[in-house]
Amino acid sequence: MRPRLQDVADHAGVSMKTVSNVINGYQHVSAATRRRVLAAVDALGYRPNLAARNLARGRAGLIALVVPRLDFPYFAALSGRILQAARAVGWEVLIEQTDGDPELERQVIAGHLARRIDGLIFSPVALTAAEIQERTDPTPLVLLGEHVVNAGAPHIAIDNVAAAAQATQHLIDIGCRRIAMVGATRRRDNPRYQGFRQAMKRAALPVEPYLVRPTRSTAGIEGEQQLAAILDSDVPPPDGVFCATDWLALGAIRAIHRHGLRVPQDIAVVGFDAIPYGEVASPSLTTIMPDRDQIARRAVAALLAAHDHPTNPTARDDQAHQPDVDFRLIIRESTDR
Repeated sequence: MRPRLQDVADHAGVSMKTVSNVINGYQHVSAATRRRVLAAVDALGYRPNLAARNLARGRAGLIALVVPRLDFPYFAALSGRILQAARAVGWEVLIEQTDGDPELERQVIAGHLARRIDGLIFSPVALTAAEIQERTDPTPLVLLGEHVVNAGAPHIAIDNVAAAAQATQHLIDIGCRRIAMVGATRRRDNPRYQGFRQAMKRAALPVEPYLVRPTRSTAGIEGEQQLAAILDSDVPPPDGVFCATDWLALGAIRAIHRHGLRVPQDIAVVGFDAIPYGEVASPSLTTIMPDRDQIARRAVAALLAAHDHPTNPTARDDQAHQPDVDFRLIIRESTDR
C-alpha cells in the first residue's frame, strides 16, 4: 500500500503535524527533527498527495505561465525553472504563448484561459502598464520581463538598464570605440537601449544613429540581417556590438563571419540572457546571465503570498515591490581579445 502521512510520523516518532510542517517547508522545526522526518520519507518512499493538499488549501492546484514564444531559447530555459519551483509547492503549470499579439495578451489579463487557475505568471510584450492596472480579473498576477513596469503587480526582473550598461562597458574596457547595438528601438522606455546609451555617454563615445539597429523580433536571422546591413554599407564598420538578446548576437556573429571578419579580433560581440546555445557556439558568447532560478522562485513565492493573503493590502504591496533579480556578466571567447 502507498505509505501515508501517519506512517511517516510513526516511523520518525513525531506527530503528523510535524511531518506536515517539514514537508511544507515551515522553518520552526529543529534541524534534528527535520533530518529524522526526511529520513523516514526516504525510507518509506512517501510522496505527498498533491490533490488533497491543494483541496485543503482551497487551491485549484494549477497556475498559468504565459510567454511570447516558447521557441525563444530564454523562455524555454526559464519555463523549466518555473515548472520546478511550482512543483515544489504542489502546483502544476499550464503553459501558453501569445506570439506578442495584443489581443491575445488582453484576453490573458482578462482571465480568458481554458481552465481555473490559482495564479498567472505573465511576460507581456504589447500591453501597457495602464492596461494591466485596469484589469478586473481577480486572479493573482506576477509579471516577468522588461516590457511592462509599474503596473500594480509584482514584477520579477533584473535591472535591465544596469545590465545593458555593464555589457556595453565591457566592450569599452577591451578597447572598442565604435559600438553598435542590435535589437533595440530608440524609445525612451527601452531599458537595454537606455543602459547602452548610459555607458557610451560615461565614456564620452558617440552613439551613431546608423549603428543602432532596431529589430522586429529577437530571432537570430534578424541579428544577421541588421549587422549585414551595416557591413554592406559605406560607413566604417563597428569594432564592437551589443545585442539585446543572445539569439540576435549569434545571428550577428554569422554576419561577421560571412563578411570575412573575425570575432573578436575585428568585431567583439556581447549578448544578453545566457541561453544554453551561447556557451557552445563558435566562438562562445559573452553574455549577461540573469539568475533564472531566482526569477522562478520569486515568481512562485509572489503567487503564494497573493493566494494566501488575498485580502491583506500590506502583503500585496510588499509583493508588488520586488527587489531586482541578480545578474552577472559571463566573459567568453566573443570578447576575449
